[in-house]
Amino acid sequence: MTPNLTRRDFVKTSATASLGLWTACQGDARAAFKTKLHKAMIRKKPTEKEMQELKDAGFEGFEGGIVTVEEAAECRKTAEKLGLRVHSVLRGWAEFNSDDPAKIESSLKVTEDALRAAHAFGADAVLVVPCKIGGMAMPKPWEFEIEFDKKNGHVKKVVGGDNAPYSDYIAAHNKAIDGSVANVRKLIPLAKKLKVVIAIENVWNNLWVKPAIFKHFVASFHDEWVKAYFDIGNHMKYQKPEDWIRTLGPLMVKGHIKDFKVDRALPNGGKFVHPRDGDINWPEVRKALDEVGYNGWLSIEDGGLPLEEFSKRLDLIIAGK
Repeated sequence: MTPNLTRRDFVKTSATASLGLWTACQGDARAAFKTKLHKAMIRKKPTEKEMQELKDAGFEGFEGGIVTVEEAAECRKTAEKLGLRVHSVLRGWAEFNSDDPAKIESSLKVTEDALRAAHAFGADAVLVVPCKIGGMAMPKPWEFEIEFDKKNGHVKKVVGGDNAPYSDYIAAHNKAIDGSVANVRKLIPLAKKLKVVIAIENVWNNLWVKPAIFKHFVASFHDEWVKAYFDIGNHMKYQKPEDWIRTLGPLMVKGHIKDFKVDRALPNGGKFVHPRDGDINWPEVRKALDEVGYNGWLSIEDGGLPLEEFSKRLDLIIAGK
């Protein structure tokens, strides 16, 4: 410390220099990538105070929930006033494989409500998980070796060798495919009218658990209004996220951020942890996103840390670190 600098001046100068160095490093890292990624959190219908907190922490927007058109429009006004964007809506699990027609109709209505809310929010996508299956014998996450029919997407095998133990799972999977295709198609006209993408996610629903079959399912609609919502942490137990990203390519329209610690001794093959605390190779993920030309949003689907910490960790991921 020089004689002419007070301790307060020294701390202030050091902090400014550190911020400048961090900014320079971030700029250099961003320059290495062709694509631009945007930072978001998940908030159903935040207050202006909550939006301001997101803004102050360095986020550019958020993913909303299913609210009325009027609520979404009002929320959009507040967000835009603060320079934020509501980029998508989280609809969640539907029941398009149900044997109960009433449940299918209810699922369609909720999804339609989500599409209308997204339009009012100014969002361009709705996250939809078409259905889920379970309650029967299934391979462990690392045992899957899926073979499927390229014409209709039906699963033929899920492991190498004897598939008889998994016959119920294969039958349920194929039923889910047929029900999902039929009912998602019913939603496409509204999605097209509202200009909101139906973004399919296969979040731990025991369906489409390998990149090739998930890509085939999403691509089978042959429609610009049906794309993939890829959750980077959800799929680590099946295959490395960068493999999924490179397989999905331009079908990927949105991304969720969380991390996963692999542990084959646990029932689900591991556990979720905060971003950058798990086994995901984030520099490789960032590289893959750049390779496929993904310019879009990354929404942190996590809690338990201060917004500023989540923001800093997402900055590092976006910088390829």
